[in-house]
Amino acid sequence: MDYINYAIFALLLLFMMKRFVPVKGIRNISTAELKNELNDKKKQFIDVRTPGEFKSNHISGFKNVPLHQLTQKSKELAKDKEVFVICQSGMRSQKASKELKKLGFTQITNVKGGVSAWRA
Repeated sequence: MDYINYAIFALLLLFMMKRFVPVKGIRNISTAELKNELNDKKKQFIDVRTPGEFKSNHISGFKNVPLHQLTQKSKELAKDKEVFVICQSGMRSQKASKELKKLGFTQITNVKGGVSAWRA
């Protein structure tokens, strides 16, 4: 019975590590650091929130690509340019960053804290 408890604990620990540990190849920056990047025309900026969230409040220069449409709309993004990803709090953008990595993007930057941190 103890072995089962250890196995469950190990699986839970593995799940937590996989969920919260940053993915190799994805850079994480703060919203303060983002301010220095926004004027660079060589970079792409996407907001993965819903169209309603984006319409109510967004950062100038960001394009709305909802998370659920990311795979289809990724064809509109250049793989040779760095992609900055933001959402409301950082969870969806982290998921989107991982998806972009799987799709073959190599220069991906996730904005920690999202639009909430930007407004703060």
